[in-house]
Amino acid sequence: MIPVQGLAGTRVAVLGLGRSGLVAARALAAGGAVPLCWDDNPAAREKADGEGFACVDLKRAGFEGIARLIVSPGIPHLYPDPNPVVAAALEAGVPVDNDIGLFFQSFATRDWDSFDISPRVVAVTGSNGKSTTSALIHHILEQVGRPCQLAGNIGRGVLDLDPAIDGEVVVLELSSYQTDLARSLTPDVAVFTNLSPDHLDRHHGLGGYFAAKRRLFAEGGPDRAVIGVDEAEGRFLAGQLTEGPTDDRVIRISVAQKLTGPGWQVFARKGFLSEYRKGKQVGSIDLRGVAGLPGAHNHQNACAAYAACRTLGLAPKVIEAAFHSFGGLPHRSQTIAEKDGVRFVNDSKATNVDSAAKALAAFSNIRWICGGLEKEGGLGGLAGATGGVRKAYVIGREAAGFAMQLDVEAEVCGDMATAVARAVAEAEAGDVVLLAPAAASFDQYDSFERRGDDFAAQVAKQLG
Repeated sequence: MIPVQGLAGTRVAVLGLGRSGLVAARALAAGGAVPLCWDDNPAAREKADGEGFACVDLKRAGFEGIARLIVSPGIPHLYPDPNPVVAAALEAGVPVDNDIGLFFQSFATRDWDSFDISPRVVAVTGSNGKSTTSALIHHILEQVGRPCQLAGNIGRGVLDLDPAIDGEVVVLELSSYQTDLARSLTPDVAVFTNLSPDHLDRHHGLGGYFAAKRRLFAEGGPDRAVIGVDEAEGRFLAGQLTEGPTDDRVIRISVAQKLTGPGWQVFARKGFLSEYRKGKQVGSIDLRGVAGLPGAHNHQNACAAYAACRTLGLAPKVIEAAFHSFGGLPHRSQTIAEKDGVRFVNDSKATNVDSAAKALAAFSNIRWICGGLEKEGGLGGLAGATGGVRKAYVIGREAAGFAMQLDVEAEVCGDMATAVARAVAEAEAGDVVLLAPAAASFDQYDSFERRGDDFAAQVAKQLG
């Protein structure tokens, strides 16, 4: 655990007692603060009470004598409407923060004075690919024997990490919910994978969503920035951070174009990753045989992870070897079975149109299982992305309406068991049965993980 610094002897309110909230309360207490906890869920309050934390209804108690309010990521602080507790804190002039802000406030310690190599933080954000990119960076570091930890929106809560040791690298995956509110954001290396419409209600539109992501590069500024430039927002961000064409503090990455110029670029074309510095190629990797990173979207992840690891001093050949031992993440272009020439791929994490389109582009002869809770903006972004689809099998409570928007043959199945059974019955050798829903899971499942697990279970059932 990382004890929170700078708040010893103060009373700190903690709103939301899920994974990050409860860990924040523990870290605050370890640093000498007095946490006052609240969650509308009685079971969460009971768990906190069992650990000895005082549970106080913050809606009624007010904020006199409170030094700071720590808010869990799922609780809105501005749009579409601020939570009443957050609104009351702001009205009282009490600073509002989250566990990410506390982490950056508390990560460095006096122990670092005796280290040969100061610990570093690599923080990854973006709409799609940030989990895979974060896990891939962590995997590469593990393979070369570099001390490292992985946390944030993946794995452990940030304050649950162990205090850093000499030369360690902490890799953080950060969502827009986390970057939007953190008062301190000071990574050594910051990565922006891409941007596509998502969480628009929470951020009051695409501009607010981008602004939340952009904060990772603005609050103090990283020493190195790895920026995906295949969208206008990424190109703008790279331009804002650089001092000129030769400034190699910004590494531009792309899977849509060959990048040229005197700066530092990493791009992937036709399955080959290339690194250029000062107009000369200094590294190349054939990604076509990397089983854990199929498709252009994963090649973008590879470019981002490669660039981040190069800033940490790793050689191209070392990174390439680690790519080949990376197994991928569950529910993200994950091959779960193969039988009679049919491949079964779980990409339940493809919860929006953009990520589903990228998953579809990675394969051909697709039996596509899709549907669920449709997100704002509709399915128009799938236009032109379904050329490899032989047939769609639509799930979800609104499966019929979802199916009517698709430009491929679609069968309304309703539930996962029916969809998998129908896809298996019609699949032929060379086909890929792909779960890439292009929708949220919450109409039928608690999470995209549960949806992906159900897909895997139904495939196992059908294959006997």
